[in-house]
Amino acid sequence: MSTLVLTGLGVALLIAAVAAMYDSHSGTIPNWLTLPPLAAAPIAYGVLFSPELAAQCFFAALVSGFGPYWAFRLGGMGGGDVKLFAALGSVVGFDPFAGLEIQLIAFAVALLCALCLLAWRGKLFVTLRSFFGKGMRRVAPGAGGREELLTPIRMGWAVLAATVIHIAPYFVFSGGGS
Repeated sequence: MSTLVLTGLGVALLIAAVAAMYDSHSGTIPNWLTLPPLAAAPIAYGVLFSPELAAQCFFAALVSGFGPYWAFRLGGMGGGDVKLFAALGSVVGFDPFAGLEIQLIAFAVALLCALCLLAWRGKLFVTLRSFFGKGMRRVAPGAGGREELLTPIRMGWAVLAATVIHIAPYFVFSGGGS
């Protein structure tokens, strides 16, 4: 495995791990963790490897941050999560869509955690009925349930799990990184 890939994956894992710790303790992901890699990765890839790779990292950061940014604008995600996804996209920018893969896996993990949490609290079916009822009210006004439940999920641990899941094949299929 090349030094480029190994370094990018290692930095991404470190960022995700620190972000998960901060998110679980304070509910925030600090700017000092996300903004430096977001800016430094394209510069480092450009200086050490090629200007094309720098542009690719910049593109990966934009692509990785676009969807979460709109979720943030709609009130569905925190700003730290947006910057975290963009930073991870930039750091693993040697593969321009790796950030999107991490993002998709993180959302799947968060969804699974939310469903398990709701089931644990005994509110899963009430929430699903409310969710589908809200959809039905758009189609047929007056249909469906009226209760709405919100269960916020901190994304830090989901992003860490997604990063580990994304990184694992690089080591499994490369013989342990040698």
